[in-house]
Amino acid sequence: MIRPMRVAATGTAAVSLALALTACGQTVATQTPAAGGDGGEGIGLLLPESTSSTRYDTFDKPLIEKTVAGLCSKCTVSYANAGGDANAQKKQFDDLVAKGVKVILLDPVDAKLTAPWVDAANAKGVKVVAYDRLAQGKVAAYVSFDNQRTGQLQGQSLLDALGPKASSANVVMIDGAESDPNAAQFKTGAHLALDGKVKIAYEQSGEWKPEVATAKTNEAIQSLGKNGIQAVYAANDGMAAAVIDALKAAGIKNVPVGGQDASIDAIRRVLTGEQAYTIYKPYKPETDAAGTIAVQLAEGMDISTTATSSTDSGGLHIPSLLLTPIVVTKSRVEATVVAGGLYKASDICTQQYEEACAEAGVK
Repeated sequence: MIRPMRVAATGTAAVSLALALTACGQTVATQTPAAGGDGGEGIGLLLPESTSSTRYDTFDKPLIEKTVAGLCSKCTVSYANAGGDANAQKKQFDDLVAKGVKVILLDPVDAKLTAPWVDAANAKGVKVVAYDRLAQGKVAAYVSFDNQRTGQLQGQSLLDALGPKASSANVVMIDGAESDPNAAQFKTGAHLALDGKVKIAYEQSGEWKPEVATAKTNEAIQSLGKNGIQAVYAANDGMAAAVIDALKAAGIKNVPVGGQDASIDAIRRVLTGEQAYTIYKPYKPETDAAGTIAVQLAEGMDISTTATSSTDSGGLHIPSLLLTPIVVTKSRVEATVVAGGLYKASDICTQQYEEACAEAGVK
């Protein structure tokens, strides 16, 4: 059970977090020292994959590094991406503990496996912060978005795209990986919005892998027929792209498909009408919070001013910060991802998309 205090996902979050640390006596630095074992406060950053979502290396990593460098002149960040391999991530985690870092920001490939890692790190005085996905074990803090709310927004957006056709619609659901606790919360939220309003005609995990989403979509088409699918819920944009391609290959048109992550290719699909919506979870407020909490823990400080809510996990009450996601439809691209600074209009509106951008008022 999650008891969140929702925080507006705006640029003011960064200022508030920075002031919280400055008030505690932190100095602001312009760059992070290169050395890691010479008295610096070591922080590890472990991100899960780079195949189905490009966000981790493009946004999360550099933004967290910038936040840490700006708040702590002696802190260093050691980074690794697991490439979707839980065994590789376990080795990366162990290497960080052996290196002597004080804090590990962990976005787990498979959250069900992490309790022994976290407990072993705690025994050696290393604090673990669950980032974006709730890792099992006695983590020191959890930073993410309100995942059930994300799923509800996905489901409601699919209903909005269907309009009056919803009451007779067969909906296919391609969920995230069963190893990811976020995926379960997205699924729960989506069902809260969809159940009783549409028929869930087919539902399977796409495992966060586009190739699996393709296979599952083809299976749904074979089972339900070309006229038996009126909408598709895809848990993220990478899988939504695969679903859209599979529907096109089968000659199926005018079927709303939604995703999540606000990847630039998804934004372009939303503008052209190929994708009904995506979910924008502004990276900077999340990375600011994660970097701030990591520094606070590394410095032995109180995190209660940053982690303002609590998440129940196996009987543990984890200090948490849960942010609110934002729906992006064609009419809201300018007011969300462009106004929020995720992308410039010029990044989105290449020659191929100039007309779609003009129609949507993206400039």
